[in-house]
Amino acid sequence: MSDIFSLIDIFPLIDKLAFLTFIVATMLGTGLRLTVQQIWEPLRNIRLIVLSLVANFVLVPLFVYLLLQIVPLSEPIKDGFIIMAIAAGPPALPKLAQIVKGNVAFSTGLMMLLMFGTIIYMPIALPLVLQGVQVNSWDIAKPLLFLMLSPLAIGLFIKAKFATIASSFQPIVSKISSAGLFLGLAVRLAVHFYEIITLLQTGAILVCAVFIVFSFSVGYLLGGPGIDTQRVLGVGTAQRNFAAALLVGTSNFDDPNVVSIIMVTSLLMLVIVLIAGQKFTEIQEEKILEIDQVKVS
Repeated sequence: MSDIFSLIDIFPLIDKLAFLTFIVATMLGTGLRLTVQQIWEPLRNIRLIVLSLVANFVLVPLFVYLLLQIVPLSEPIKDGFIIMAIAAGPPALPKLAQIVKGNVAFSTGLMMLLMFGTIIYMPIALPLVLQGVQVNSWDIAKPLLFLMLSPLAIGLFIKAKFATIASSFQPIVSKISSAGLFLGLAVRLAVHFYEIITLLQTGAILVCAVFIVFSFSVGYLLGGPGIDTQRVLGVGTAQRNFAAALLVGTSNFDDPNVVSIIMVTSLLMLVIVLIAGQKFTEIQEEKILEIDQVKVS
């Protein structure tokens, strides 16, 4: 029995290590795969950038805030949802872009843009809607800069100076990233299984589902004329920045339900985006193939 409890106690540590490995390997692998020019090029589309910012920092937070005025939920759960709605720039975006066959260069630039936007936006927006919340921009920026930008910069440097080495190591790093992602998902599902079951008995799971569907839809529709950027902005808007949200939740709220809803929502977002996003690309590819066949005939 004690062995079982010891195993349960070690799950959170495995979870942290798995997602740490996932984030660092994803950013390092992205740097090994791309150049600075490739990341910068999609960001020159001013219209797409403005729409991305509007989707993530205006439409999604406003929609979630209005939704929470309608659905009767406890204040801690509402607080958790609002924090998630305001936190944009998911660390997993480059990996999600690979999975849904989106524009990886755009996903990297978009992730950094939204991440820096969150660092500026959260300290301004959260105190306006949640009384008593204090957010320090540097507290949010430190872990994001260390865990994300540092390995990305290292990867970009190796790619620029040692292209052969970069091309050799990139597939290995990509596999490590995938292993970290799926191990982390499995452990997090086990750790938060009880919270998920509890949420199924409340209206919170409905809000979470509507939150995800709206976020993906608005991101996809504003993602420009290209399918590859539409997919990226869709999954990038649906998957929020759980790292920034979790930092704010743990440092400002004593009620464990706030952190629980952030953890469970981020988990469900990632699972749904992974499953639905992949299916969505398969359906689109079938339609494109059918159109091409009609044109040929």
